[in-house]
Amino acid sequence: MRLAIITLSTCLLLASAATAADKPLTPSHAEVSYGAHAMNVIDFYQAEDDGPRPLLVYIHGGGWIGGDKKQAAARIKPFLDKGISYAAINYRLTGVAPLPAPVHDAARAIQFIRSKAKKWNINPDRIALTGGSAGACTSMWILLHDDLADPDSDDPVARQSTRVSAAAVAGGQTSIDPKVIEPWLGPNVLKHKMINMAVGEKTIAEALANYDKHHELYVEFSPYNHLDGSDPPLLMTYGNNMKLPSENAGHGIHHPVYGVKMKQKADKAGHECHLLISGVSKSDKYASTNDFLFDKLLAE
Repeated sequence: MRLAIITLSTCLLLASAATAADKPLTPSHAEVSYGAHAMNVIDFYQAEDDGPRPLLVYIHGGGWIGGDKKQAAARIKPFLDKGISYAAINYRLTGVAPLPAPVHDAARAIQFIRSKAKKWNINPDRIALTGGSAGACTSMWILLHDDLADPDSDDPVARQSTRVSAAAVAGGQTSIDPKVIEPWLGPNVLKHKMINMAVGEKTIAEALANYDKHHELYVEFSPYNHLDGSDPPLLMTYGNNMKLPSENAGHGIHHPVYGVKMKQKADKAGHECHLLISGVSKSDKYASTNDFLFDKLLAE
């Protein structure tokens, strides 16, 4: 009987701890507008520690078609516990406005956050990005793209830099160009609506028929095209289903070959790039996304 009581007590304690871990965190600043559209909002969680704090910005996935900035407390708390502030953003989706809207919105969110550095106790020189799928694609684009700051703008937010210190992403598309990714991954990748809706087309058939019209957008918003060896560090993680051609739309749009192609180009360019694919690729320095982010954001 005593053993049963101890076991029950232990279970109740574990359940209580799990409930506490899952309890939603209240943002220090919630639904803060950073742009003109209703979807241009940020949740900011301020870490309590001495001096300006590094910041991790989460950009949600969903193919630029859906998704939301809401995050489980278990994903945010490890960073707050390390003295790293955390922000999560929403942006216009392609059903509302196709490219460049989703990506440029995210870039403006970085500029807006940087404009709040003093008020929100942020170290503007220690900002990293994270996200999965389309959020990973956007994060890599911002990481590798030239600075979008406009020093002559009348808008003080637009004068801020979009440059960041690092990015750690999962299942990201390193290219969205259908003429590039179909040879990489096979025809099933083009069945994912992300590819046609990115350029405002209802179907992939229409996107391909009007490819010349959309070519510049496909090239511009493929992070692979912006890697040149002079950019901050990147860590990518993927599932380990390496089968080619891709099995279906979901497999294709998150295929590990995206990471393999980026890693190959990065190695040739001398860019710090880590690729984690279980049983396929590992980093000599980092075992996980959090290891990488803690190192890059907390380095002396």
